[in-house]
Amino acid sequence: MLDIFIDTHFCGGHHLRQYPGNCEKPHGHNWKVRVTVRATKPDALGMGIDFKVLKNIVNRVVDELDHRDLNEHPAFREVNPSSEHIAMHIFSELKDGLTTDRYSLHSVSVRETDTSGVIYYGE
Repeated sequence: MLDIFIDTHFCGGHHLRQYPGNCEKPHGHNWKVRVTVRATKPDALGMGIDFKVLKNIVNRVVDELDHRDLNEHPAFREVNPSSEHIAMHIFSELKDGLTTDRYSLHSVSVRETDTSGVIYYGE
């Protein structure tokens, strides 16, 4: 097995509805995102997945979150835009585009800070 990953980021604002503390107030983060694809074997060129292909697919999804109030994004109108829900959303949006007979989406990591984050592996 090969785990191929890329790191990216986005900036955005949010607030956590009904949170008992400061996070209920509007604030922002520079979220760091890692997307990992697991390949069973390299292709004829020796790659699990071309980094360029992976970056293009991931950036289309992450760009939708960049520089916006996440509470207004359709994915987060009913659920809080927590790191957990953001990771689940990104995973869901990427899954079909990153699934072939040789590789599939393995995980999405979202970090609010350098020391706090979540990894979602899908269901």
